[in-house]
Amino acid sequence: MAEAELSTVARPYARAAFSYALDSNGSDDKNGLSRWSRMLAILAAAIKDPAAHEALDNPVLTTADETSLIAQIMGDELDDHGNNFVQVLAEFGRLSLLPTISEQFELLKAHHEKTMEVEVISAFEVTEQEKEALSVALHRMLQREIHIETEVDKSLIGGVVIRAEDTVIDGSVKGRLAKLSQVLG
Repeated sequence: MAEAELSTVARPYARAAFSYALDSNGSDDKNGLSRWSRMLAILAAAIKDPAAHEALDNPVLTTADETSLIAQIMGDELDDHGNNFVQVLAEFGRLSLLPTISEQFELLKAHHEKTMEVEVISAFEVTEQEKEALSVALHRMLQREIHIETEVDKSLIGGVVIRAEDTVIDGSVKGRLAKLSQVLG
């Protein structure tokens, strides 16, 4: 399935999990969201594991077998509601969507909590002062709590690339050169 199709098919499952997580603890929605966030992240990691992926790819496994296998892998990390969620996914042949469901759940959670993960990739080390200035500017613009992760990529030559959810701002020299070559090419 293409990535866009995966997102489309995974969206209702992510929304259902998010809605249940919000409702599961009444006024203390952070605990429900955190519990489901952790559970989905671990499920996604388990599904990505080559050994688990190969075992689940066995065509002779029934839905009950798949659910049981995941329950064994997850141990105490999977509660009854999580187990039911896995069973529904298995019944409809959607276990492979777990990584996408987890990503979409995290986006819904971030929107709810008014937070945003921002990745800054720079040709040079970003100082704490620069991170703080960027965080303040983004907070002012977006009215969200900003969490910045930085990475150094010398191939950028200069400038930065900023990724925030589905927005990418490429202010790197490498990016500008690529645009110039497209215009000239």
